[in-house]
Amino acid sequence: MNFLLETLQVIVMSIYYNMEAFVRLFIPPKNKNVTGEIVLITGAGSGIGRLMAEKFAPLGVSLVLWDINQEGVKETSRLVKEKGVTKVHYYLCDCSDKAEVYRVADQVKREVGDVSILINNAGIVTGRKFMDAPDSLIEKTFEVNTMAHFWTYKAFLPAMAANNHGHLVSIASSAGLIGVNGLADYCASKFAAIGFAESVALELLATGKDGVKTTIVCPYFINTGMFDGCNTKWPLLLPILDPDYVANKIIEAILTDQVYLLLPKTMYLIIGLKNSLRWKQAALLGKYLGAFENPEHCETTSLKLH
Repeated sequence: MNFLLETLQVIVMSIYYNMEAFVRLFIPPKNKNVTGEIVLITGAGSGIGRLMAEKFAPLGVSLVLWDINQEGVKETSRLVKEKGVTKVHYYLCDCSDKAEVYRVADQVKREVGDVSILINNAGIVTGRKFMDAPDSLIEKTFEVNTMAHFWTYKAFLPAMAANNHGHLVSIASSAGLIGVNGLADYCASKFAAIGFAESVALELLATGKDGVKTTIVCPYFINTGMFDGCNTKWPLLLPILDPDYVANKIIEAILTDQVYLLLPKTMYLIIGLKNSLRWKQAALLGKYLGAFENPEHCETTSLKLH
């Protein structure tokens, strides 16, 4: 195609996609059927991971639960069985350890089958300013929040690609879209996780594997204990999110093949402004939204999990 023809194609398709988005404001997309899918959730021993497992329970899936906390993941397994799930498997797995991820992944393939919905949910935060954070904790943050996604994709994506069927879900953070004072390592790890998920999604499209979907979730602070004590300057604009609400929205996004999910909805506007403003204006906006507030009032003196 020549330049003019390709440009015209982009314009026409952009108009079509905008019209499609407008129609969906009034006619929501139909949920896909996930009956029989094998769903793996990392960090399933508590918080959002546990809630997502419970939300998937009535949908006819086989659940594979990973966590570093054996008692936590065992309790999640018990809770979902109470909701009627008969096919639930739980495994102890330290997602920061590449060798362990590969070992447990192989065990899952042998005992359960090929994972078709992968939810990378495990995450940690140190909550220390950059110069106060020990190197070991910075490395751990990246090992869990970023590198673990590489290893789980390596383990489970080949089968999805071969079947041209599957779903990759990255539970990232709004802190992966905009920097936050006192969370340099956490923000950097989430920026990396989002960039990784976007890049692999494009690789899949470029190779014709459009049956493997991607969902990238970027919530504001969630009231799961990960950011205990953190407050929000403007609760009506940026509320601390209810975990059950977030879990519901994530399941909804997966079932409708939504690529980006930002929570609350005001994040779409804030990120748009951040990307279009000059640095001084963006910094002013950040100050207005509380990004310069002292983070030390949050109870983040040790590693905390999602």
